[in-house]
Amino acid sequence: MNIHISKDALQWFKDEMLVNEGEYVRFYVRYGGSSPLHDSFSLGVTKEEPIEAGELIEVDGRLFFVEERDLWYFDGHDLHVGFNKELEEPLYEYKK
Repeated sequence: MNIHISKDALQWFKDEMLVNEGEYVRFYVRYGGSSPLHDSFSLGVTKEEPIEAGELIEVDGRLFFVEERDLWYFDGHDLHVGFNKELEEPLYEYKK
């Protein structure tokens, strides 16, 4: 599982979530909603430091990660974080 962050998505995290250099963004599994991978589960995002990162990348000094315990959700897919210009929010895609 790998994480990919587009330039537009990175800018959104900087502007809207106020993620500064050296800070962490966690992608996590939450109960509720749905996704192309699992019914009744969806992806959440928050600013917090890792406990046991299963995947972690650094982009422009910001650290994006998924905890080891949440890797099951991705079912062998990579997470591609883009940006939806119409909705002005991140767009999450799962690609093998």
